[in-house]
Amino acid sequence: MTEPAWVQHAIWWHVYPLGFTGAEPALTAGQPTLHRLPKLHAWLDYAVELGASGLALGPVFASETHGYDTTDYFRIDPRLGDDKDFDELIGQAQARGLKVLLDGVFNHVGRGFGPFQQVLVEGPDAPTAAWFRLTWPKTEWKLGSEPDYKDFEGHRHLVALNHDEPQVSGFVADVMKHWLGRGADGWRLDAAYAVPPTFWKAVLDDVRREYPQAYFVGEFIHGDYARAVDAGALDAVTQYELWKAIWSSLNDANFYELAAALERHNGFLETFAPLTFVGNHDVTRLASKLKNPDQLPLALAVLLTVGGTPSIYYGDEQAFRGLKEDRAGGDDAVRPAFPAGPAELARVGHPVYHLHQELIGLRRRHPWLHNARTKVTTLSNDHLVYEASSDGAGITVALNLSGMAAQLPVPSSSRTLLAGRGTRMQNSNAASIPGYGWAVFGP
Repeated sequence: MTEPAWVQHAIWWHVYPLGFTGAEPALTAGQPTLHRLPKLHAWLDYAVELGASGLALGPVFASETHGYDTTDYFRIDPRLGDDKDFDELIGQAQARGLKVLLDGVFNHVGRGFGPFQQVLVEGPDAPTAAWFRLTWPKTEWKLGSEPDYKDFEGHRHLVALNHDEPQVSGFVADVMKHWLGRGADGWRLDAAYAVPPTFWKAVLDDVRREYPQAYFVGEFIHGDYARAVDAGALDAVTQYELWKAIWSSLNDANFYELAAALERHNGFLETFAPLTFVGNHDVTRLASKLKNPDQLPLALAVLLTVGGTPSIYYGDEQAFRGLKEDRAGGDDAVRPAFPAGPAELARVGHPVYHLHQELIGLRRRHPWLHNARTKVTTLSNDHLVYEASSDGAGITVALNLSGMAAQLPVPSSSRTLLAGRGTRMQNSNAASIPGYGWAVFGP
């Protein structure tokens, strides 16, 4: 593992700042600087009380619309604020012991990105022409004639960078080092799966020479996670396989799918600790994804008792609902504005918030869970019992997906109820777990 030692204790509270602060959906010409980043200050104690040790920020750099169409990597988006606002947020986070993870979009840029605009003005001879994968018209270039270019997955407003160009790798390394130097602790690398691993390795080797304690996690949806981490010199990738297996196994009453995913997860943990989650800015919220909301606690129990670095997406800790749709503006429902402070949240979300606190507290008391492997000991469509262990320590997790109470085998070494609801049966290596219930037992 290449991850810094502090990551072993990391639990992220993940915020999408443009949505969280109620920013306009698009940057307009002459946009005045609106100081919205300070709105996050009122929520930092809330994150600490939740149990988080880090703030994972979505895009904060100047962009055209949603933040993933960056136009200036060295400027805070004026819809959010300026350098002073960023520095103050870092200071407020550090005062509370919170790490800060930034979201870097280095596979593609917005059309308004300066080096791309230079190409449109100066043509094939522009010094930045090699930064992009361009196909020029066969006729002689003249001002106004635009080249064809590689984009990101068919989105013409997202111009793909040429990752074979040394100037691009140097530029990305400079961006990373600039913001690490201003107090950030690491980077989430957006669409990392679309970038050659050799590019990541060259950039991260460069950055780590100056910032050896920085953390780098790549966005990977599918593929060979372990190879991606190794070849790209990443610390981790996003664990979409486990995310899918958690909600899908609950919806389909099929714990066999989750058991298979946990075995795959064990394999990843041999070389790296994945970033684990049950919600983020790109997917339908868990409370909306589950057919039966009573099963939400089971999903959280899995997230916070298996190996990895957990991330809690803002609002999920309050059981927010939101449907991701494949249309313009289809992300808006899962990227909502938050009120001015925690006191303005509806009380209906408090039980789920306290459930997060209970499970995060359990994880804090058992920090070895970061690297824990799981061993399934009881498996049926509706029932799952697994042991999570590392370094000679262990716990037992029992999940009951049915609406009826069930007696599930629990080893004699797990005698004490640590979290959840369940009763150890007298004179028997079993525990009674209520319908839609979960329990964690330990020595």
